[in-house]
Amino acid sequence: MPGMGQKGVSLTNALTVAAFHHSAYQVALYWIIAVAVVVLAVAALTGRLGSFNLSAAGLAEPRARTVLRVGFGVLWLIDGLLQFQPGMPLGLANDVVRPALAGTPAFFKPVVRHAITLWNLHPVALATGVAWLQVGLALALLSSNGRLGRVAGAVSAGWALGVFAVGNGLGGVFAPGASILFGWPSAAFFYLVAGVWLALSPDYFARRFSVVTTRLVAVVLALGALLQVLPSTGFWRGGDANALTRMSRSMTSMAQPHPLAWVVRHVGDLAGTMGGGFNVIVLLWLLGTAAGLWWATRRPVTWPYLALAVGAVVVWVVGEDLAVFGGVGTDINSMVPMALLAWCARPALAAREPYPRRWPRELRSNSGSVVAAFAAAMVLFSAVSMGVAAASPAESTLFLAANGSVGTEHARETPFTLTDQHGQPYTLGEHPGRYTILAFLDPVCWTDCPIIANQLAQVRAALGPTAPVDVVAVAANPEHQTLANVRHFIAIHHLGSMPDFYFVTGPVAETRKVWNAYGIGVSNEKGFAMSVHADYLFLIDPHGYIRWLVPDDPGTGGAQTTSTVTELLGLLAQIGLR
Repeated sequence: MPGMGQKGVSLTNALTVAAFHHSAYQVALYWIIAVAVVVLAVAALTGRLGSFNLSAAGLAEPRARTVLRVGFGVLWLIDGLLQFQPGMPLGLANDVVRPALAGTPAFFKPVVRHAITLWNLHPVALATGVAWLQVGLALALLSSNGRLGRVAGAVSAGWALGVFAVGNGLGGVFAPGASILFGWPSAAFFYLVAGVWLALSPDYFARRFSVVTTRLVAVVLALGALLQVLPSTGFWRGGDANALTRMSRSMTSMAQPHPLAWVVRHVGDLAGTMGGGFNVIVLLWLLGTAAGLWWATRRPVTWPYLALAVGAVVVWVVGEDLAVFGGVGTDINSMVPMALLAWCARPALAAREPYPRRWPRELRSNSGSVVAAFAAAMVLFSAVSMGVAAASPAESTLFLAANGSVGTEHARETPFTLTDQHGQPYTLGEHPGRYTILAFLDPVCWTDCPIIANQLAQVRAALGPTAPVDVVAVAANPEHQTLANVRHFIAIHHLGSMPDFYFVTGPVAETRKVWNAYGIGVSNEKGFAMSVHADYLFLIDPHGYIRWLVPDDPGTGGAQTTSTVTELLGLLAQIGLR
């Protein structure tokens, strides 16, 4: 049965937030500043510092490309800042990515699951890397009209593709009930499209961007209308069964400005009152705008772009609730980037001359060089740090989030003698010069105790067979702690090969003395075979002193189990056991 730890881990757990802030605002910034200084020094020595942003292609950048580059640079900056929210390390994988599994095709689910596990193994390092990567992409796009801007466009397209595939489960394209009102086909899809265009040459951009992009957005809107028609999406229903009504109530349950919540809630109620009538209005907007955009590629008109922009803002507010609240919002959702992409594709904008450069050449070049150097440093730092983290042992972040800090102790152990699984007497500390990890396990438990036993086995295996460490488990169930129970637990959980492992038991009167001596409350609820007991580990040195008291709520295994193993190995490493 569960011990004293809490199963629900707060996303803003103080220890995790402190570790994230230290990683993001101290360690990362030191590295970013150091790399940026090196980049600037190299640029100065090679004479590139004074020629940045002054290429002929850059100065002649099409106006539509400038707006697209700056617009999506600002969006990437917003997204990057959202990644610094304190709940990101513990919340992104489990609260943002995991729900997308429901709409992910079966063949791709293992990839998404692996990404979730990888994030949970290294939440602080990866959260730091992602945040600075997106800020770096933003600054690179904002600062460069030339080659660096094209590279940033390509990198942003690649990153958006990864987010679309893994973070959004292929954009939620296959999710049941997918709707353009709720974010289909995901913001990352439009970031990907924008990044591809920015990576292409300005000449090709000028020839093809307006027509191709306008038609692409028209197709997206038409497909969105098709999804709205499907009865399974729930937009034809009335009352509380209406999809928008349900979604609005879910969104407004999050902390947010009261005026915004009022608008979203009342529009949702209106949709429920109107039932299918509300959906007819949405369909007319989608189909009319899609047809207008397609027509605009043959005869330039502005009204479809205006209709999309106005409608997108309305949907962004009432259907997506701005998408930035709740502590784990990662972007402002799909409507704004789709409208921005289409607005940049207007034939009227494509026909205009490039923006005039009003700042002095030296000021534009030098200031752009400094910003670009820091942008490159952010991207480089993020790529390297995330790669190193993925290849490193798991962080102890989830352990600390679930259990808090380990208690440092200097108390004498309480000696005892019980019978081990081989039927031989075992006395605590009977092996001179050895450390002891002391645990309390219920021999008939099928929830936490097997996970803790697995953690102990992993720690013991990592130390090697010759390490001077005994692992001792005391049976903790007053009704089921016979030698047969102990041996069965060892057999079904494959613990027989663990070196220096002693699972000890004895008469209840004797084991109860041990439980009480170590503060382990043990009891049985009526009708339950398993006992209820506290999950603590005691690390005892060869002199008989308890060095650390380790609370252990093992959660559901997986990344948290690995995190606990990392914490235990870190403690043992402090005393020279590696």
